[in-house]
Amino acid sequence: MKKWMMTLGMALALTACGAADDPDEVVQSPTVDEHGEEAPATENDDSVFEIAVIPSQSMGEMQTGLDNLEAHLTERLGREVVVEQYPNYNAVVEAINYNHIDLAFLGPLTYLIAHEQSGAQAIITQEVDGSPYYFSYIITHNDREWDDLDDMLEKRADVDFAFASISSTSGHLIPGLHLRQLGFYESEDDHEFKQIQFAGSHDIVTTLVQDQTVDAGAVDSAILEALMKEDDQNGGTMREDIKVIWQSEELYQYPWVVPADMSDELIAKVQEAFYEIADEEILRIFGGATRFVEADDSQYADVLEAAREFEMLSLD
Repeated sequence: MKKWMMTLGMALALTACGAADDPDEVVQSPTVDEHGEEAPATENDDSVFEIAVIPSQSMGEMQTGLDNLEAHLTERLGREVVVEQYPNYNAVVEAINYNHIDLAFLGPLTYLIAHEQSGAQAIITQEVDGSPYYFSYIITHNDREWDDLDDMLEKRADVDFAFASISSTSGHLIPGLHLRQLGFYESEDDHEFKQIQFAGSHDIVTTLVQDQTVDAGAVDSAILEALMKEDDQNGGTMREDIKVIWQSEELYQYPWVVPADMSDELIAKVQEAFYEIADEEILRIFGGATRFVEADDSQYADVLEAAREFEMLSLD
């Protein structure tokens, strides 16, 4: 049995317009036991182990890898595993906070919101080409005359700019904070660009830039490279069409997160199952990962500082 929820990325792809996450997304109330207490994250080997994934790409790009991940973890954990793509950041944070799920794949900012609100723990991340780091990029089409961000900002009044999601670390927080510090950006409605939009996912931003529907956009470096490799294999021109005009400092890769009260024994079992993953379809959809490795809360201190400065440690 498999349940798939429509991703924000797919909805945006179908409507061809950018928007922030839906603040009215309905999330189920916390499960309670007979004494009125919230049920803990599942520890029973007979219960379903539920995983939530926030889409970094549209659903069609991720589904095969998620199917394979579900099968691998079902075998390794010895219990039924269900992987669902959640529709937005708010929904998955609420799910991890209220113990509706056992594991979530989150952007660093989204994880920090859950950590601040409920004590959710980072336990796994992924390496790409041997490194657990990635960057935020600002990209443009190679036909643009700009060689760097300063060149683009000189023409900012004529620039249509696309972020990924409002709650994306590399697709909004880090580049948005940089543009704010330069005095050019506060919000979707308060900025010095011709237009700001939130496209919903990194692959959509990349497509908009390649098609020159927008002039520039912010993306995750690992996702961009994975998209380029796939495009190379299909004889495409993405690598020639896209150029990077700004790069952030190193960011620690996206974490896999568990509720605060999950046992150490179950955490270790989940970690071991991920360390064994060698399936290329699974690795591809997580930024072109080469392997999964241990993570902990301390590795996201720089993003926490940025989130506090940009006042983004809330879903309000």
